[in-house]
Amino acid sequence: MSGTVPEPAVSESAPAASLEAHLRTLRDAGRKLLVPYVTGGLGDDWLAAVEAAAAAGADAIEVGIPFSDPMIDGPVIQEASVRALASGATPHSILTALAGADVGGTPLTVMTYYNLIARAGLRRMASSLAEAGISGAILPDLPVDELDPWREEAEAAGVETVLLAAPTTPEDRLRRIVARSQGFLYAVGVMGVTGERASLAASALTIARRCKELTDLPVIVGIGISTPDQAAEVCQVADGVAVGSAVVHRLLDGDGPDGVAKLVSSFRDALDTTP
Repeated sequence: MSGTVPEPAVSESAPAASLEAHLRTLRDAGRKLLVPYVTGGLGDDWLAAVEAAAAAGADAIEVGIPFSDPMIDGPVIQEASVRALASGATPHSILTALAGADVGGTPLTVMTYYNLIARAGLRRMASSLAEAGISGAILPDLPVDELDPWREEAEAAGVETVLLAAPTTPEDRLRRIVARSQGFLYAVGVMGVTGERASLAASALTIARRCKELTDLPVIVGIGISTPDQAAEVCQVADGVAVGSAVVHRLLDGDGPDGVAKLVSSFRDALDTTP
């Protein structure tokens, strides 16, 4: 466990804009969507990396709240989480920092695990996210069958809950997930944990097509998107990509916010030339 969240304080930050409305507007204008991921609390410059990603062309940014026992994170993001937790990162410290982030209106989402949400208290965590200016939450271990208690509190606080659809999700369940997701639909590109891969999995295109047939929500493919070329390829079908391990790898290697900005810019350039 990486800490608890105190009662939310009154924030002077602007209310979070709607993640879904923001992404729909960009998508409908013909833009392919780019959502990079940064592990919160990773080093002294993680917040600067978030801000650099926004300035380099991100359309939304995922910020990971580290958890000691992740189920979907591969070696790169696991290592980032271990380092962040060892340095004393907590949900409260990460949200406090994000409340002051200079991201120019780019929506922020958090990705974390339900253990932290339940431990803090659903209402308290939803309020804390909203007070920090967070637009959305991605909880990969919260199934659609058990969504309602969290979804009720999150909606009341103005936080949209993004659901994940895996390549193996049966059609009837996929329809339920599509109907309940907010913000965007996170299409999992490959079975397994997060991590960089040498080539785009065929399953990424397949799940993107299946999702696009069922919803007008922005469909963003994540997990297994490692290079600008892979991003451009999957965006022949999908509305956008989420890029995690490739970004975090730059931070682990000491490339800092400048390295993140260069990488995000390379993805932006590739997506901007995608038909």
